[in-house]
Amino acid sequence: MPQGKPDVVPQDGLTTRQRRNRPLLVVHTGDMKGKSTAAFGMALRAWNQGWSIGVFQFVKSAKWKVGEEAVFRTLGELHEQTGQGGPVVWNKMGEGWSWARKAGTEEDHAANAREGWAEIKRQLLDEQHDFYVLDEFSYLLKWGWLDVDDVVEALTNRPGHQHVVITGRAAPPKLIEAADLVVEMTKVKHPMDAGQKGQRGIEW
Repeated sequence: MPQGKPDVVPQDGLTTRQRRNRPLLVVHTGDMKGKSTAAFGMALRAWNQGWSIGVFQFVKSAKWKVGEEAVFRTLGELHEQTGQGGPVVWNKMGEGWSWARKAGTEEDHAANAREGWAEIKRQLLDEQHDFYVLDEFSYLLKWGWLDVDDVVEALTNRPGHQHVVITGRAAPPKLIEAADLVVEMTKVKHPMDAGQKGQRGIEW
């Protein structure tokens, strides 16, 4: 793709502008770190365009205060105060979904995951956001908490112009097949190979 030009232009009856502006389903998978980091980098670009951002963060503990959350909550406040960028809504399963206020436990994680997915489907149907980050979402499919066919159908047939980015290891083949853009993070070298643990400002 030299200079951002596609190697092949499909005969699909669409204009260049129509094809360029199609909403994307993006999957960041693989065993290496950086999947969420890349997704939130895309979300920063979306915010700068004035798009509405909806983040659904699965699996991660509510006690883990990640830097991206603090930044995006601040950007949401900035939008409310000045109109700059776009609105941001951050939902976190580990502390109970914001609309339910239920504490998460080991026993009800699967139920909370299904509740979160049901809300995502409602928001997609309502075209509530322009850009969604479903962080660590692939694990819910891997563990069988959600039905892969239901997820793929809802994402593939979402209305309007809504971009969706999914992160997590072991993304199932059906999700990869349905996606428009798939990135696999592959380890070449990692500080942990030399016994170094994650550090402030890099991992969180």
